[in-house]
Amino acid sequence: MLTIGKLVESDRAEWEVLFRAYIDFYKRTLPQEMYDRAWNEFQADTRMHALGAKLDGRLVGITHFLIHANTSSADVCYLQDLFTASDVRGKGVARALIEAVADWARERKCPRVYWQTQDSNATARLLYDKVAVNRGFIRYDIDLA
Repeated sequence: MLTIGKLVESDRAEWEVLFRAYIDFYKRTLPQEMYDRAWNEFQADTRMHALGAKLDGRLVGITHFLIHANTSSADVCYLQDLFTASDVRGKGVARALIEAVADWARERKCPRVYWQTQDSNATARLLYDKVAVNRGFIRYDIDLA
């Protein structure tokens, strides 16, 4: 049975395994302090938020999200990270997590939820194209560090 809920202290180890796999997927590395910072923010549940998907009690998916100001609407919800364990892909876990974030944002009167993915992430985009609209934006970054 699939359940979606807030991450609790006992989820920490499984969450970090999934989050590290997400970071690896995008060919990035993070120092341990960033994992610790993110976890602490999720536990505070004020600026950054997280939900986990459990299948028969095992954490198999995570999502991280936040609300931010918007110049042309009410505050919006940004779904920053979404990841599922490879052995449960195609079983509705990612869709359930997206729906849970949308419900959370709806309760807070956000007019929309949005996210980004790499153009080459074809597997995820198959789902995203079913549950959302691709508005065609291209992202640009300036690294300041």
